[in-house]
Amino acid sequence: MAFKMSDDNRQHISQNPQLKTVDKLRLLLDITKTISRSLNLDEVLILVMDTLDSLIPYDAAGIYLIETGDEENNPYIFKSKVNRGYAISFALVEPQLKMGEGFIGRVAESGKPIISSDVSKDKRYFAAREQTRSEMIAPIISNDKVIGVFDLESDSLNAYSEDDLSLLQLLTSQVAIIIEKVYLHEQAIEKKRIEAQLEIARKVQLELLPDNDPTFENFDISAYIFPTEEVSGDYYDWVRIFDDQIGIVVADAVGKGMPAALLMAFLRASLRAGVQVGYAPHIALSKVSDLLWDSVEDHQFITAIYGMLDSANRTFVFSNAGHNPPLLIKPNGEYRFVEYGDMPLGMFREMRYHQHFIRFEQGQVMVIYTDGITEAARENGEEYGQERFAKRVLEGIHLPAKKLIDHVRKDVADFTGRKFLDDDGTLFIVKAL
Repeated sequence: MAFKMSDDNRQHISQNPQLKTVDKLRLLLDITKTISRSLNLDEVLILVMDTLDSLIPYDAAGIYLIETGDEENNPYIFKSKVNRGYAISFALVEPQLKMGEGFIGRVAESGKPIISSDVSKDKRYFAAREQTRSEMIAPIISNDKVIGVFDLESDSLNAYSEDDLSLLQLLTSQVAIIIEKVYLHEQAIEKKRIEAQLEIARKVQLELLPDNDPTFENFDISAYIFPTEEVSGDYYDWVRIFDDQIGIVVADAVGKGMPAALLMAFLRASLRAGVQVGYAPHIALSKVSDLLWDSVEDHQFITAIYGMLDSANRTFVFSNAGHNPPLLIKPNGEYRFVEYGDMPLGMFREMRYHQHFIRFEQGQVMVIYTDGITEAARENGEEYGQERFAKRVLEGIHLPAKKLIDHVRKDVADFTGRKFLDDDGTLFIVKAL
């Protein structure tokens, strides 16, 4: 966007180098109208600096914004956005000032302007150029917070008055509004970008999930991921190995969004490759864990249960990589959580996993789940919990697996009083017929 001053103001300035207050206010209004049309912060500040000399004469000037960062490693927090009148060596580097140092640092810290009629007699002065004799600094304040500083320097003593300061403060207040508008616009763009990424992650996640529940002799099986407001880090899958054997996996990746979806894609590909090779569950998990350790960043890991369900022998042979213990319930009301497990996938190099064995009795139900179910909480912090979860499953044990999932889902929703869970939640129900 090209910025242009109105022709009337441009002609008036050229004919009247020393403007009256009313003329300066008109020019200020003209500048404000022009800069308010842009959402490019750099262009706005360049225009302000180029026209500022018509309002308040200066020999050197700069606009500095505060950027928060790692104060321990980089304590210099001022970012020079635009400056005029300084030596090239100074103009190309950031001012090496901390909060509270020099005129700029003091104004940024206190939020109060400074007029120094003779900088040589002012201990607060930080020498940026030899010719400077007087200086005026005003804070840029947005929402009661100092976000930057205007700095004007003159080669003459007593160059700036209180009227000049009032005019500069009017300008800084307008610039603060523009900066806030630009930041809000950038945040809106970033929000759209993130939403687009989340939509991609949702599609990735849906593509990873099975299209339907397995039809398997002697068993009724169904699985479901409870919807959350963010992309889930949960995952389940089943794959037919032989006519009488299927592989089952339920997993939970640390985090949400695209990183979690990509971890799940990684897990799916790795485990399915292991199935084709014929790895037993504990071997498959060991190899996946090593691949994760070598491939992903620190602090990224997956909890998972992976096992083989055999319809002829009515058995489930599985390994547990740091996942929630499966729930086993008998029709007579007896239930237990199978508390066997090892470390999550990708947490350490060369992890070894153990195999565990479950033999199904007639009518027995096994539920593999993620912690989004048992840790679903009310507003007061009370969690749904394992015992409430087990009793709810027991109440609906006579239901088909698919309806049993709805039976549990409704109770969790009633307990929390919310449509969506705080964390991802998955149920994988295996019912022996």
